[in-house]
Amino acid sequence: MKKQIAIAALTIGAFVLGTNTIQAQNTTATTTVNITLNDVISIDNGSTAGGGAVAFNYVTAADYNSEKTVAQANALKVTSTKSFDVKVKAGGANFINGTNLIPVNVLTIKTSAAAGTMGGTKNAVVLSAADQTLVANAPLGSALTLNLDYTIPAAKSSSSDILGKPAGTYTQTVTYTATAL
Repeated sequence: MKKQIAIAALTIGAFVLGTNTIQAQNTTATTTVNITLNDVISIDNGSTAGGGAVAFNYVTAADYNSEKTVAQANALKVTSTKSFDVKVKAGGANFINGTNLIPVNVLTIKTSAAAGTMGGTKNAVVLSAADQTLVANAPLGSALTLNLDYTIPAAKSSSSDILGKPAGTYTQTVTYTATAL
């Protein structure tokens, strides 16, 4: 029994001495988090001007004697990390149908009454083959939309620019460019 008491005493002693010894433990951890930013400016997918088409149809005498407007919602959707301008230009001086030509300056592009979410100074642009500023100093933002009206004034459709041209479809590309400031 003395042996059992001695073993019990040693076990209790080892337990007591063992619990008095505190072992070092890590209670905190530190991690470095990096956020790397790059400047971005993009005319986003979902812009109806990207691969879209605007069609003017002259069928009756009234069509040639009145202004025609084609509205395009979400024509441009831009994401930019800086303020930016939007410029527009035609791919050439004329709408083309074989050897027949209509000057691109028959078309005016402007912001619709319901302009969208893009800020900045908006300008009506008479289309030409040179870059022209459609929106100046638009503030940065994500998926900013711009609704556009494409207009051919009655004065152009009833002039020799359009009137008297051979029937057919006249085509030209219009290019929009967003440029960070």
